[in-house]
Amino acid sequence: MVEVCDLWTVILSIIVVKLCHWIYQWSNPKCKGKLPPGSMGFPIIGMTFEFMKPHDAIQLPTFVKEKAHRYGPIFRTSLFGAKVIISTDSGLNIEMAKTNHVPGMPKSLARLFGENNLFVQSKESHKHVRSVTTQLLGSQGLKLRMMQDIDILTRTRMEAGARNGGLDVKETVSKILIECLAKKVMGEMEPEAAKELALCWSHFPKGWFRISWNIPGNGVYRMMKAKKEMMKILKETVLKKRASGEELGEFFKTLLGKTEGGEEKISVESAIEFIFIFFLIANEATPSVLTATVKLISDNPKVMQELKREHERIVQGKSEKENKAGLTWEDYKSMTFTQMVINESLRITSTAPTVLRIIDHEFQFGDYTIPAGWIFMGFPSVHFNQEKYDDPLAFNPWRWKEKDLTAIVSKTYIPFGAGSRLCLGADFAKLLMASFIHHLCRYRWSMKTETTVLRRFILMFPGGSDIQISRDTEVDNSAG
Repeated sequence: MVEVCDLWTVILSIIVVKLCHWIYQWSNPKCKGKLPPGSMGFPIIGMTFEFMKPHDAIQLPTFVKEKAHRYGPIFRTSLFGAKVIISTDSGLNIEMAKTNHVPGMPKSLARLFGENNLFVQSKESHKHVRSVTTQLLGSQGLKLRMMQDIDILTRTRMEAGARNGGLDVKETVSKILIECLAKKVMGEMEPEAAKELALCWSHFPKGWFRISWNIPGNGVYRMMKAKKEMMKILKETVLKKRASGEELGEFFKTLLGKTEGGEEKISVESAIEFIFIFFLIANEATPSVLTATVKLISDNPKVMQELKREHERIVQGKSEKENKAGLTWEDYKSMTFTQMVINESLRITSTAPTVLRIIDHEFQFGDYTIPAGWIFMGFPSVHFNQEKYDDPLAFNPWRWKEKDLTAIVSKTYIPFGAGSRLCLGADFAKLLMASFIHHLCRYRWSMKTETTVLRRFILMFPGGSDIQISRDTEVDNSAG
């Protein structure tokens, strides 16, 4: 009996020693040089829960501010089960964006996107995808293929909202975006398939950037279930169109492409997976940022007044026939103050990391060794640097006066990231935002003052994003 007790004592002692050794190794990762300071938190969980606490959307996360104050502009931690280097140093962020090309993401996103998706495949595949996407969403593609559709869809949704006395901004923008992109990407879809796809998007779980446990009933499980259903709808649509000889969308045909030998450059499955990711990212980012922009405008009467003046000039400077024809590219380019508002909104709401990479090689930064294989998160703290922006927490579109409003990236402005992973939808997002603001300013509207904009890595609107909109004060179209 004594021997059995002694044996169990030895076994428990070994387990405790092993556990302590594992915790020590987790807290003190191995590195050839000196790692940046920081804390790895609890094993596996790391500092995820602290990092994901909701915070004011126009300020950097409390977690990042506190850790940067304690450790400096670069520190290590563990998030979503991965080892992470967080940087608020603008120089390092730009350098990482230029020299590292594989996007960094936790396992939950890697699982959602697919381990071999076109975002992380070879440079050749990524180059092909970027080229095709630029044809659709670059300035020339927007001017020739997208401008009219965006204008018509926005005008139609705004008129419906005015008839009903209100609309949900985020939901409305999401519908405009999906309807606009789906037609260009997939071609005409059967009404039932389009309805099912829209239903999938509406049921897609919020806060999908989360820890990666796939347990029945939790967010990751629902996320994977939604993806499976959406991929099924997209694939069935493609196969039916091919079988019947019906035209696929221009984007999809170009994406498949042809090699010199006549073979498709990528498989149908890979193309569908890319389109799913393309829709997912676009549908999360642009509607949220535009909703936050509407809130900022609503809270600043001087900004709203100046916007109304600008858009009244556009409407009243055209004949009734020209107004019925809709916005032109020249109208869009004349929206100087609107572009100032958009730039300022993008600056002040970019409080998530805009540079996300897998560190592909070890390198030195000052006294520290930045290890290969870790995830790099670069936060755009330069947007809140008082030396670069006077009173940086103030929403002040006039600070952009006489600046280059077409630039989407600079050393002091990186809302769309930088380097080879610069957001391809930047110009599309700005066009959609400008079109929505234009049509909104033709009505009397307001958003509840208690509407709040928070960020939990992605933007959140816990009180909703409804606005009241009145049709009877629409700008007179017959002027001019």
